[in-house]
Amino acid sequence: MKAVMIHAARDLRIADVAATAPGPGQVRVRIGAGGICGSDLHYYQHGGFGVIRLKEPMVLGHEVAGTVEALGEGVSHVAVGARVAVSPSLPCGVCRFCQRGLQQHCLDMRFYGSAMRFPHVHGAFREAVVCEAVQVHEVTGDVSLGEAAMAEPLAVCLHAARRAGPLLGARVLVTGSGPIGVLAAIAARRAGAAEIVVTDIANQPLAYARSAGADAALNTAAHPEVLDPYKADKGQFDVCLEASGNGHALRAALDVVRPGGVIVTLGLGGEVSLPLNTVVAKEIELRGTFRFHEEFGLAVRMISRKLVDVKPLISHTMAVDDALVAFELAGDRSQAMKVQLSF
Repeated sequence: MKAVMIHAARDLRIADVAATAPGPGQVRVRIGAGGICGSDLHYYQHGGFGVIRLKEPMVLGHEVAGTVEALGEGVSHVAVGARVAVSPSLPCGVCRFCQRGLQQHCLDMRFYGSAMRFPHVHGAFREAVVCEAVQVHEVTGDVSLGEAAMAEPLAVCLHAARRAGPLLGARVLVTGSGPIGVLAAIAARRAGAAEIVVTDIANQPLAYARSAGADAALNTAAHPEVLDPYKADKGQFDVCLEASGNGHALRAALDVVRPGGVIVTLGLGGEVSLPLNTVVAKEIELRGTFRFHEEFGLAVRMISRKLVDVKPLISHTMAVDDALVAFELAGDRSQAMKVQLSF
């Protein structure tokens, strides 16, 4: 069957990989849609990210949904023909972090399309994938498989919103208006945020933030002073969800988050230096957030019940045979928000 495989930076190929049958406790899912994530782009553009480097060819993709086409022995909670979103996360369940309910920090994690371990864990950009039954979450209602494939990035943002703490009535700043930033704004609104301001350095992604319900969408490159009013009285925002991975955005957030406020960092960028005197003087809490666990099922339910509308974020859908064009498009923020492959 066809699969999208990365060999090195800028070396993406449509490969033939063997189809397999599901074993006990497993299901085979015919993939219908798969979204290109920022990490997929890092592998395509740079051959990895940070210290993580490709050491062998790897199938990409971890934002997928499809239809169950075969069941292994002992699987009863899902039926052949069911439409499902597939969680790319498979923690071991037995390490000390899994036992503490911190499965996203599993010491033996197998996450689709990841070169963090060797041999690498192949991803799900293929015509069919065999996975553990616990990884599939049934999609209900009339949402498309493309919408269902948005469950993974939405789960990331639901986990970030949880890390931020109570958001009911909060004033929230979201820095970065890519797919994660816009979904973070959506998650914050569902959690009860009273005001949401989204910033970016380009107008095109900010248009998506406006359509998703942001109260303000501000271009900090065109208007560097645009956040100045929010510096009044030691800062106006209760929470910042930093989704750009840019050190300048994080530094600017320190000036507009109120004393005792929270900054949650979602974006992955390079190493940055921080004015710790500001962090100390304003008693700001800086919190990391990493992946998700139980939030994946919640994301599927929210999309299925149309409690959130992710469809407007899907800017392009392209056939798997055009994967190279799709990856180039996904890296162009002037044109694309979320690019998905159709299988």
